[in-house]
Amino acid sequence: MIYLPDSRPNVSLIIPTLNEAKNLVHVLPTIPDIVDELIIVDGESTDGTLDVVRELRPDAVIVLEQRHGKGHALRAGFEAARGDIIVMMDADGSMDVSDIVVFVASLQSGADVVKGSRFVQGGGSSDLTLLRTAGNLALTQAVRMVFGGRYSDLCYGYMAFWRHVLPAFEGEVGGFEVETFLNIRALAAGLRVVEVASFESSRIHGESNLHTFRDGARVLRTIYRERRGLTRARSGLGVPRPAVQALVGAAYLASQAENV
Repeated sequence: MIYLPDSRPNVSLIIPTLNEAKNLVHVLPTIPDIVDELIIVDGESTDGTLDVVRELRPDAVIVLEQRHGKGHALRAGFEAARGDIIVMMDADGSMDVSDIVVFVASLQSGADVVKGSRFVQGGGSSDLTLLRTAGNLALTQAVRMVFGGRYSDLCYGYMAFWRHVLPAFEGEVGGFEVETFLNIRALAAGLRVVEVASFESSRIHGESNLHTFRDGARVLRTIYRERRGLTRARSGLGVPRPAVQALVGAAYLASQAENV
């Protein structure tokens, strides 16, 4: 059991939704009391998702986002959140809500950012396919080589951070590459990042909106764009560029090959 101080920070939980009514029936009742503010960012669902939210959590803040994509939804959620700590979680029932307590405890212990990992001891997944596992591993290694750090799980969207680090995450990222964007920006800003074990279950209902090759290419393009931006910033400061041009070039070619 984890004991938290009596005077704890306020916690905002952001859940992006797009036709997740059947899953929210299971997810919303399990959200722990440590969450002070629930923000649902909906991308024009047509299955009664918002009716479920209003019935089960009438206290939830509902944000309507016309731009489709997880990145846009999270950005809208960040702008609406008022808590000291912001947690982002999927709506499909795959993430264990009890991890939120661990995230908050880790942040209160000194971390700036806490991210779940399916690849550290105690973590795991019953949802990852062999192809997605291999792709995630390759992309994680790419970020390690280009930006440093010791991430074990790049493409997992269960994470939390202090509200005051939001300026490090400024930028428009529309889709599932948003997790990569946030992780890279955290490294570039020198934030204290902690990974904690998390188990990903299979979706309770429905199919994922994730497309392995399309979204993998978007992740590569994000790595290239962020590396180019960091290189320009280093050049302005007169800092030598690391010898990673071959990898950056490969990421660029892959991103150009993607017709999004």
